[in-house]
Amino acid sequence: MKQEDIVKRLSDVPIFKELSEEEIDPIVKIAQTRFYKHKMYVFMQDDRLDRVFFIHSGKIKIYKTDQSGKEQLISVLEPGEMFPHAGFFRKGNFPAHAEVMEDAHLIVIPIDKFEEILISYPELCIKLFKVLGEKIVDLQGRLEAQVLHNTYEQIILLLIRLCKSNGEKVGERYKLTTQFTNRELANMIGTSRETVSRTVNHVKKKEFVTQDQNGYYLIDRVALQQELFY
Repeated sequence: MKQEDIVKRLSDVPIFKELSEEEIDPIVKIAQTRFYKHKMYVFMQDDRLDRVFFIHSGKIKIYKTDQSGKEQLISVLEPGEMFPHAGFFRKGNFPAHAEVMEDAHLIVIPIDKFEEILISYPELCIKLFKVLGEKIVDLQGRLEAQVLHNTYEQIILLLIRLCKSNGEKVGERYKLTTQFTNRELANMIGTSRETVSRTVNHVKKKEFVTQDQNGYYLIDRVALQQELFY
């Protein structure tokens, strides 16, 4: 990957936006690029956490497994996103698996060197805290959904959340840019594939969710939000 490509991709990452060329230069100097093919692991759960990654192209699946091997899908990350968000200013291990869903070019930065830059640029540190704050709010929302809502409502809330994290506005609807299987959706909230299938078919009959010719979901987010109150 050319240096100008690294600069352009890092400039699109939220915490690096508005940095001058001079400010972003130290980050570019410590950055490396890696290519990962489909189904490869970027890292595995409990590996030593010593790097942070930025996606230039491709998609990365983040998931955890328990002792029985059961999988919980955390998120699917797309170009411009950073991962993992845990681990700054402390020693530890990667909290989950990171598996490549689509061939990916990643920008890799050693955490210890990245932390030195964060300390040197307080405004960059503040931006990072804002991103981490957004992740905390997202996690709080997920916990609230599990505690306060039944399974049907949790699935509706999941579809609404995916509009933001893995969607793009197309007319009056949001198109999911990742084709999630019912099993993957179920793993996100700890329910069964059959339950997700019934719920998705129900909202399809109401035309709150449709699919384009390539099978991507088109979601009427407003209609789904209103569905929660009936």
